[in-house]
Amino acid sequence: MQHVLHHPQAPGRNTKSKIAAKPSRILDAVHDSAADLHDLGFIDARRMKAYDALMPATIEPFTVNRIRLLRQKLNISQTVFAALLNTSESTVKKWEAGDKSPSGPSLKLLDLAERKGMEVLL
Repeated sequence: MQHVLHHPQAPGRNTKSKIAAKPSRILDAVHDSAADLHDLGFIDARRMKAYDALMPATIEPFTVNRIRLLRQKLNISQTVFAALLNTSESTVKKWEAGDKSPSGPSLKLLDLAERKGMEVLL
């Protein structure tokens, strides 16, 4: 029987609060086991990077100001922004008022638009 040691906060692991796409439980368990083996010296850094690449990318939460600045940078109205994100104008207004926060596909699309520009949404 194999025993894997779990370290809830092993050195070198990201402890910042970020939003990430939820990995499958199996993938998460494999990654955690690989990280533990890396921490114990059984897996080298190059191999660990391969396991890290399998994990979904993390996205920083979009604040009210970040959403508004992105829309203004793209020089588009809330209506057009909503259409590009495949959401309602009401939702964009709620994001910019702080009444609601983007999540799921909307969060990913906002991240892509911020990094790559409006063209990725067209």
